[in-house]
Amino acid sequence: MRVLTILLCLLLTGTPARAVQPDEVLPDAALEQRARDISAELRCLVCQNESIDDSDAPLARDLRLLVRERLVAGDGDREVTDFIVARYGEFVLLRPVFGLHTALLWLGPVIVLAFGAVALVRGARRRRQEAGTPALTPEEKARLDAILGQD
Repeated sequence: MRVLTILLCLLLTGTPARAVQPDEVLPDAALEQRARDISAELRCLVCQNESIDDSDAPLARDLRLLVRERLVAGDGDREVTDFIVARYGEFVLLRPVFGLHTALLWLGPVIVLAFGAVALVRGARRRRQEAGTPALTPEEKARLDAILGQD
């Protein structure tokens, strides 16, 4: 129990590890913050589920340095991102842009959910109809007509 408590405390007090090395940090705090913001939006091409800001991969380091180099050269945030995308493709963006070429990526889950909802509703209706009152046999119908006094 004591070990579990210690582990829980460590998990709760831990902060996310940043892979940015001290020699990469820019002396200008505002420029460094811009670099961090841009790096947080770029995918590590090696890890693929991490930003380059969080990845320890050598390629991620190279990309972080490239981002900082472009910022020091005077590029704006959008220019830096466009430069990286032009060089590595849109896959490098953690949040791809919405366009005709990515419409299926963005709309695919919604379409699948819509088809699933339609299938569920149709299935429920079908089950409800099948579970309804069964049709009367001719003998039952004749008997019911006799009871109701209809000929």
